[in-house]
Amino acid sequence: MWLTIFVLISRSFSQKLIELMRTLTLCLTFLMFCCFASAQNDSLSQKITIKLPSTLEKAALVNEIEIPIQSHSETQSVDIKGEFWDTTVYNPYKNTITEFPLNIKFEDSTYASPISRKKIITSRYGWRRGRPHKGIDIDLITGDSVVSMLDGVVRFARYSRGHGRTVVVRHYNGLETTYAHLSKIGVKVNDTVAKGQYIGKGGNTGNSRGSHLHLVTTYKGEDIHPEYLFNFDETNTMRSKDIWVTRKWTRPSYHSSRRLSKLALYETKEEALASLEKQRKVYVVRKGDTLSRISQRNNTTITAICRTNKIKRNSTLRIGQKLILEL
Repeated sequence: MWLTIFVLISRSFSQKLIELMRTLTLCLTFLMFCCFASAQNDSLSQKITIKLPSTLEKAALVNEIEIPIQSHSETQSVDIKGEFWDTTVYNPYKNTITEFPLNIKFEDSTYASPISRKKIITSRYGWRRGRPHKGIDIDLITGDSVVSMLDGVVRFARYSRGHGRTVVVRHYNGLETTYAHLSKIGVKVNDTVAKGQYIGKGGNTGNSRGSHLHLVTTYKGEDIHPEYLFNFDETNTMRSKDIWVTRKWTRPSYHSSRRLSKLALYETKEEALASLEKQRKVYVVRKGDTLSRISQRNNTTITAICRTNKIKRNSTLRIGQKLILEL
């Protein structure tokens, strides 16, 4: 009789134990799935609590388990101060040689507008009054707050000849944005700034003919046409997350500060390299044409026209004369 009772109890205990093991297996499977999903979202909690159903009567079992979670997708820190980090020089890349095309990648698809009011560009990147204008001028009122367009670290924050009070922020993709003619500098070198964080107040310091923000975008010392990278409208968007920059977009002589250039965007290296192959066009001189007007209409330079056609800058053009333009 006692043997029979013992056998029945053993069978019951075995069944309960099997049921408990199944429950634990399901819980562990669910736990592994949660860990994987959390790692993908990069937002892990500190622990997961699992409540187990009590399956054995009058048994002192732990029915709640807490398991700590650790992240396996740690954010890789980017050392943007590792190379050419000079807080006293505006352009620390002066003696370097740049290979084109350049590739610039963005993590975000939007940027913070450097000013809070509507962005009105009063002078564009390009040739201006016989000199290169290496950024864009955005209208503002002295005292308006100026913020960083992207996350980064302040590399330069001091008075600079021509630019007046200037802040340069280096971002985590290597791009640098310069905010010039400020009336007040609100950050220090080596400060970490977030997108949209205050860095100073707009003004009219340095070589300036009125209150405005002179905005410059550079990559490894090369001044890039800001409107090739960013849409300066109400959307505050990058033109692409992956942009290839040819030499043309780093030379003000190819552009006019009085109007927007034709912004042909290159999103692959192949597109950028293909654009370097010069295309020839035959232009017939019309009444009133000058080398300056022809170059501006066709987005080329007077120097290029003279070189291709073996003429001088002061050569007289004839109506009906054919010129070869390399575009």
